[in-house]
Amino acid sequence: MGEMVSKALRVMLVDENPERLAKLREQLLLARYTVIAEVGNTINLHQQVKDLEPDAIIIGTDSPDRDTLEHLCVLSQDSPRAIVMFTHDGDTEQIRAATRAGVCAYVVGGMEGNRVRPIMDAAIARFEESQAVREELAAANLKLSERKLVDRAKGVLMKQRGLSEDEAYSLMRKMAMDRNIKLADLAGQVVEAAKLLL
Repeated sequence: MGEMVSKALRVMLVDENPERLAKLREQLLLARYTVIAEVGNTINLHQQVKDLEPDAIIIGTDSPDRDTLEHLCVLSQDSPRAIVMFTHDGDTEQIRAATRAGVCAYVVGGMEGNRVRPIMDAAIARFEESQAVREELAAANLKLSERKLVDRAKGVLMKQRGLSEDEAYSLMRKMAMDRNIKLADLAGQVVEAAKLLL
């Protein structure tokens, strides 16, 4: 699986119920995870995650409320982490809402010792896979925006210098190589220079 599973996972616990929090901690320690923080709610979760940088977050709750899900949405956008939620609410809509908010494993029922590792392993695997998809999408979007920028720069050179598309592209490649910069960076310079001349 991923590199996270091979090292001791640093876990942050979130639960307003002290008894359930103690039980979660005990089960995680028995499963050889490192509990780095215990908090009672998700109000400052985003900042706490930035400060402590846990590998995973485990949330114990009777039922995830709207505020918790909103905090998880923000967290998943800005500082994504593997999130496991233990709850007693098996409502399908709640499961969907939690998954949309970034929860990797939504577990209805308790956290018995023999369930901890498989649940955590599954959550980490799902998180790593979703991160890989996000990164691929970001790379594809970057490539697309760079290609659009190169096309705009080619258009500028074609218009300004009366070049064909192939000639404009060849000129840009040569200029980028001469300056030892990426073609997309050169294209950005060409487009910006053209804006200044308008």
